[in-house]
Amino acid sequence: MENVHLAVEDDDLYSGYNDYNPTFDSEELENDVGFQQAVRTSHGRRPPMTAKFPGTAIGARPLVSSFGSRIPMASSMGRPMTGAVQDGAARPMTAVRAAGYTSSLTRGSTFDPLGQSRGPAPPLEAKNEDAAEEKIKILEKKVNDLIEESCMAQSMGSLQLALEKAKEAGRKERALVRQREQSGNGDHINLDLTYSVLLNLANQYANNEMYTEALNSYQVIVKNKMFNNAGRLKVNMANIYFKQKNYPKAIKFYRMALDQISNAHKEMRIKIMQNIGVVFVRMGQYTDAITSFEHIMSESPNIKTGFNLILCYYAIGDRDRMKKAFQKLISVPLGIDDEDKYIPSNDDATSNMVIEAIKNDKLHQMERDLCVDMVKSSQYVELANDLEINKAITYLRQKDFNQAVETLKTFEKKDSRVKSAAATNLSFLYFLEKDYDQADRYADLAMNADRYNPAALINKGNTVFVKQDYEKAAEFYKEALRNDSSCTEALYNLGLTYKRLHRLEEALDCFLKLHAILRNSAQVMYQLGHLYELLEDPQQAIEWLMQVISVTPTDPQALAKLGELHDGEGDKSQAFQYYYDSFRYFPSNIDVIEWLGAYYIETQFCEKAIQYFERATLIQPTQVKWQLMVASCYRRSGNYQKALETYKDIHRKFPENVECLRFLVRLCTDMGLKEVQEYATMLKKVEKLKEIREQRVKSGREGSARSRREGSAGSSGDSNSMKGERLSAKMRSLPGSNEPYEASNPKELDASYVDPLGPQMERPKTGAKKRVDDDDFADEELGDDLLPE
Repeated sequence: MENVHLAVEDDDLYSGYNDYNPTFDSEELENDVGFQQAVRTSHGRRPPMTAKFPGTAIGARPLVSSFGSRIPMASSMGRPMTGAVQDGAARPMTAVRAAGYTSSLTRGSTFDPLGQSRGPAPPLEAKNEDAAEEKIKILEKKVNDLIEESCMAQSMGSLQLALEKAKEAGRKERALVRQREQSGNGDHINLDLTYSVLLNLANQYANNEMYTEALNSYQVIVKNKMFNNAGRLKVNMANIYFKQKNYPKAIKFYRMALDQISNAHKEMRIKIMQNIGVVFVRMGQYTDAITSFEHIMSESPNIKTGFNLILCYYAIGDRDRMKKAFQKLISVPLGIDDEDKYIPSNDDATSNMVIEAIKNDKLHQMERDLCVDMVKSSQYVELANDLEINKAITYLRQKDFNQAVETLKTFEKKDSRVKSAAATNLSFLYFLEKDYDQADRYADLAMNADRYNPAALINKGNTVFVKQDYEKAAEFYKEALRNDSSCTEALYNLGLTYKRLHRLEEALDCFLKLHAILRNSAQVMYQLGHLYELLEDPQQAIEWLMQVISVTPTDPQALAKLGELHDGEGDKSQAFQYYYDSFRYFPSNIDVIEWLGAYYIETQFCEKAIQYFERATLIQPTQVKWQLMVASCYRRSGNYQKALETYKDIHRKFPENVECLRFLVRLCTDMGLKEVQEYATMLKKVEKLKEIREQRVKSGREGSARSRREGSAGSSGDSNSMKGERLSAKMRSLPGSNEPYEASNPKELDASYVDPLGPQMERPKTGAKKRVDDDDFADEELGDDLLPE
């Protein structure tokens, strides 16, 4: 590419811009050639301030660029100069002179601010270095990609492909090292990448059973002192020697690896020692193997090592040490959860069949019976008893209560300690099955065998508690606490007992102590909240219930109780929030549903109340009151047609319900429907039936009449039968409720009704004829003259 030069015209457009007074800049004096020349030739005297520089239009003054700031020179930024001055003139090095504008420019000279006429510049050489480094980085990435591809191929079972990729990565890495050395960056070789390439190659050789090549690759890594922690790879080499059955060399390399691994890596050292012991077993050197296994069992015991140790003692015929090793073995924790060991991995039918098959296979039977029987016949009888107890507990976890009971009953004639433990569990089982007599019997048996057994005392107290003998139950709980002060079950039950005895302060003391032990127990905090409610301290009750929902935020009972307490304090909005949350988590609580429906009625949102009363209808379909509330909500919201359909549906389900007939008569009258005569006739008949029933009650046949009333609950207009259908105090407290389902005097035909949702706003008239007021129906019979034609 040719250099482009800018020629200065004869007018010298840049004259005056290079005038410069050295007094304004002292930072670049060391690089100022003119200044240094003056110092050397004039004994330190400065050039005169009034001297004019050649080629400038005005006298000396600071140089200012056209953008208002001085342009820094390349020399001030630590970069090599590109030289924009032609004709061999020295270029000033000060920071205030703009690139290319020097005083040496004369008319007719070429303007070259970038110095392109002087050939390739040093920065281009730097770019060449950057390009070389970029190539090296690309090659490094290629090597890493090959290592990953090799590992992926191995994981997929393509061992030959994995080896080929590993070899290719090795070739690329060697080329990378040569390229770095040629570029003079041999000191910057990536040792981690080299280590990864060699290790992967050695592993792939070993996977392909090319043991000689694998050992050579490992040897290259181990002998290189620049690789840290490479000594532990001698374990891999020892494993190869073990596969080759070269046991002496395997022992040697295992020990070398053990010497180079610090004590901080305890688990790795244990595994290496296990391998050493196994190799000694293969060599028949049982004494040396025992040394390794004994050390492991003293430092970090495990099942496999304990079993191998017993085998070694068996091999040398040392029975006493075998027994001790067996005792150590059974004391090693299994690391198995208490849950059922036979849990299928999926819901597949085949998997379930396999699980069912192995639950009772020969090996499982041996585990369940033979081992226990062998221990029973030995001197470790007590160990056998504990095994039987654990066996019964396992049956309990598997929900097999019958087998658990049968197992525990075998201990009735054993020694006192085992008998007490078995009887305690039996008492607990019978208590869960609500067989309190048997629970009491085995609780007494457990106490007689061991009077200081707190669990037995608790079970005895529970059997007395259910018989409502709270004073006696409290004594048993206190005795259990005297035997074991940390027995939380006894303390909890004692608090409940005091609560039943209305000794609220003592109950509060029990639960506060229990809370100090069980800080996050939701049950304890709920009891504290309820106690404060009984003590008429609602604020404290709210505080404790807030702690309950912080632990169990989805507990509907706690949320409903919080709503109730806030409602009692007059905070309707907060009460609504808690009631609503309770309904979301458990939408079948009638009390919560009723409160939410009443809340929407009070706030004049009858449409929203409908969904709650409809849910109550689903939960209690035989209770007519919820259906009547749904119909009333439709009527209050202005949907008279839907209200009429709902009342008709109620009438079909409960044809003798007085309130439904009254609503139908009044609604049909307001809407001008001819069906009013039919419903009025039915209402008279129901009233007569009610009168007959009341006469029968007065005539002495009260029992039979009560039976019929109970049998027809929800369908009769009888005032007594309607008592079970009345709304709660919450609904009766609404304005204008006033016992909405109470029947009137049976001697008169009362077609009036009281709206269970309270008084409503006047609605538009639906008929052209003159309407009578609501009160006109209270004391008069509904005659034909009052009905529409």
